[in-house]
Amino acid sequence: MKRVSDLHNQRFLEELKAFLSIPSISSKSEHKQDVQEAARWTAQSLQRIGLEHVEVIQTDGHPIVYGDWLHAEGKPTVLIYGHYDVQPEDPVDLWETPPFEPVIKDDKIYARGATDDKGQLFIHIKALELLFEEYGELPINVKLCIEGEEEVASPHLPPYINENEEKLHADAVVVSDTSFIDKGQPAICTSLRGALAMELTVKTANTDLHSGTYGGAVPNSVHALVTILDSLHDSSGKVAVEGFYEGVPEPTEKLKKEVAEVPFDEERIKQELGLDALYGEEGFTFQERVGVRPTLEINGVTGGFQGEGLKTIVPCEASAKISCRLVGDQDPEKIYELLMDHVKKQCPTGARAELIKYIQASPVSLDSQDPMIQTAAEAYEKVYGTRPLFPKEGGSIPIVEVFARVLKSPVVLMGFGLPSENLHAPNEHFHLENFRKGIETVCDYYEKLGKQ
Repeated sequence: MKRVSDLHNQRFLEELKAFLSIPSISSKSEHKQDVQEAARWTAQSLQRIGLEHVEVIQTDGHPIVYGDWLHAEGKPTVLIYGHYDVQPEDPVDLWETPPFEPVIKDDKIYARGATDDKGQLFIHIKALELLFEEYGELPINVKLCIEGEEEVASPHLPPYINENEEKLHADAVVVSDTSFIDKGQPAICTSLRGALAMELTVKTANTDLHSGTYGGAVPNSVHALVTILDSLHDSSGKVAVEGFYEGVPEPTEKLKKEVAEVPFDEERIKQELGLDALYGEEGFTFQERVGVRPTLEINGVTGGFQGEGLKTIVPCEASAKISCRLVGDQDPEKIYELLMDHVKKQCPTGARAELIKYIQASPVSLDSQDPMIQTAAEAYEKVYGTRPLFPKEGGSIPIVEVFARVLKSPVVLMGFGLPSENLHAPNEHFHLENFRKGIETVCDYYEKLGKQ
C-alpha cells in the first residue's frame, strides 16, 4: 500500500482543482468545447503518468478517452471506467461557492463533479502514478475507458464497447462512481436497478379555452393527465400496470439478510427528510424497496397556467415526466410497451395521449463472492480498518450492465463517495479523507491482484 505524502497530496489537489474547473456539462450544447477540453485534459493526465496508446476517440456526441499499460506478463488485466462529464450546475443561486471554482474547506473540496465522478476517477489515475513511481512499472495490466456522456445515459459508449470487445477485454472492470454507507463504512455495491425515463403528454382541444364559456362542457387536459397518473399505482403502493412485475424475482432469505445488514435508521431518515412517514410497496422494507424492487415515479407535472396570479382557463395540454427503476429480468423496452398500452386504456374520452421514451437501461446483479470483489473488500479493510458491506443500489449506472454482458467480466463497484456529498445538487463536494485513503486502497487492491 502506498501512502499519500504531504507533497503528493498538495500537488494532487491542485491538479484535481484544475480538472474540476472545467465546466464539462454534457447535456448542454453550449458546453461542447468544455467537454472536449476535459477529454484532452484527461488524456494528458494519463500520458503524464506513463500510460500508453492514449487516444481521444471522437463520437457523434462527446469523446471517449482510452489508454493502457500491458507489460505485466501473466498478471490480471483491469479495465478502469469513469466519466469526466458532469451535471448542470443549476440552481446556481443555491451554491455557497461558484460551482466551477473549486474551494477546499473542512477537508472537503467543493465543486460540480467533485464526487460524481471526477474526484473518484482521479483516485485511480493518481494511484497508478504512485505505483509507477514506486516500482517503475505496474503490478497488473490496466486499460482505461473514460467517457464524457455518462450524465446523458452514455448513448455512444455501448456501440464502442460492442465494436471493441477484444481491445477492452479484461479480468475485471473497476468503477468508482458509488458511495459508502456512511463515513468510515465502505461499501461495494452488488446490484444496480435498470432505468426507463419517459414523458407523457395529454392533449384535448386545439387551444386553451375560457373556463366560463367552456368549463364543464369540454375535456380538460390536466384532469385527463391526473386520471392517467392516478391509475399507475394501487392503494398499497404497488404499480398497477398489467404485466409490470413479470421478471421480478421474489427476494430470497439470503438476499433479504444481505440487504438487512446495511444499517438503516427509519426515524433518522424521516427526521432528515422532514417526513412524518415513509411510503412504498407494502410487504417490503425501505432497503428492499430502494434496492431490489422496481418502481414507477412521477418526476414532474406541467399543465395549464403556471404564472403569478390566476388565469381561468380549460388547458388544452398537460404533461408529466415519468421514470421507472427496474430489477431482475425486467426488459425496459417491454415495460415501455406495457405502459403505452396502459395509458391508452386509461386515457379519458376526448383526450389524446402520447408517451415518449428518452432513456432506458437494463438492471444488473453482481456476485459479492467473486474473487475480484472479495480482494477489493480486503483492500478496503486494510486501509479503513472496516470490512465493506455489499448494498443493493437503487440508482442506475447504465453502462455497467453493458460491460458485464459484452466483456463477460466481473464489475467491481469500488466507490469512495458519501451519501451526504450532494451529487447532482448544489454544493457538491468530496471528502478529502476518502480521496487520500481511496488512492491508498486502490494501490493496495492492484498490488493484491498482482500477487494472486
